[in-house]
Parts: sequence; structure tokens; C-alpha cells
Amino acid sequence: MERYIHVCDTISAWFGKAFAWSILVMTFGVGYEVFVRYLLRAPTPWAFDLSYLMYGTLFMMAGAYTLSRDGHVRGDVLYRLWPKRVQAGVELVLYILFFFPGVIALVIAGWKYFSRSYRYLEVSVMSPANIPIFQFKFIIVAAGLLLFIQGTAQVCRCLLCLKRGSWPAREEDVEEIEKQLLEGKIGAILAHGSEAVDVVVPDAVGDADPDRPRRS
Repeated sequence: MERYIHVCDTISAWFGKAFAWSILVMTFGVGYEVFVRYLLRAPTPWAFDLSYLMYGTLFMMAGAYTLSRDGHVRGDVLYRLWPKRVQAGVELVLYILFFFPGVIALVIAGWKYFSRSYRYLEVSVMSPANIPIFQFKFIIVAAGLLLFIQGTAQVCRCLLCLKRGSWPAREEDVEEIEKQLLEGKIGAILAHGSEAVDVVVPDAVGDADPDRPRRS
């Protein structure tokens, strides 16, 4: 089961990181548009289409990768206080009742959307460039399939947590500062690199100047 989780995480990470380059394409397109529009007075007819197509592609294809890293927004005011097995049980029920039906509906509707667009070779109506966009409609289907695959890995994580009482370790990746603080990694955060950080340490009873910061 852990091997399957690792394979799914690897697939999601590969697609997420591969399509992350879309942000550079979008940045180049927007930067070029700003240059030619305001300096050369010759705006392009395609920059707007490029920006929303690249952003939409990045947003959709990064969904499974974000799920594999537990990076989606979660209302965890109460969740973080629950025992691990309770967390896993609640997540398992929510995946079965809401996640998989929603993802399956996304794939089915996305395929109908793509096939209809492909039949008449749809082009963008947002600009006079008439850029073909039917191929980008398949991103909806691809993103849904990736989410479904990653969702099965998340179910396996829940089952392992219910069995062991702890969540399986995730792949090493970037983490939010809040998560590191909750896990007690404050020392590593403050002592990063060779930078000096001033930390105010409570002085012992009787020390002079209690407001004086100490070097850590």
C-alpha cells in the first residue's frame, strides 16, 4: 500500500512540476505585452489569451500535486485537535461521499465539454487572434483523472492511519511556516543559514534590563 502511495505521489509531483513551467510562459507573455503596449504602442492580440490559458492550465494540473502534499485549504480549527485515527476516519468518509463523486462528475462533464469543443475546433472569442483553445479543454479531463488517482492514494493513507494510529510520511517538499511551527521546528526556522537572528529570551529572576534582546 505504501508503494502504491509513493507511485501516485510521484506521478502527481511530476505533472505538477512539469506544468509549473506554465507560470514562466505566462510571465513572459504578460511582460512582453506590457513592453510593446506601453513603450512601442503596438499591443499584441494574443497576450490575454496566453495569460488565462497558462494560468488555468497551471491551476488545474497542480491540483493532484497539491493534494499529495496536503496543501489544499482546510478548515482545521477543530481537525488539528482530533486524534490521528479520528482525522483519518473523517477524511475517509469525506473522500467517499464528496471527493470521488465530484471528481468523477468533473471527468464526465469535462469530456463532454472537450469533445463538443473539438468537433468544431473552437477558437478563443476573447481576442481577435482566434487562438485555438479546444485542445486546452482536455486539461479538465486530465486534471480530473490525476485527482482521482491521487484520491485513491489518499484513501490508502487514511486506511494506514486507522491501522497504525499515525499518518504515513509524505515526500519531502516545501512546507508552510505555520506547519513547521506547529511541529516544533521553530529553532530550525530561526537558525536558518548563516543569518543572525535576534530572539528575545525571558531573563532569569534578578537579571538586569529584562527588555534586552539576546543573540541566538
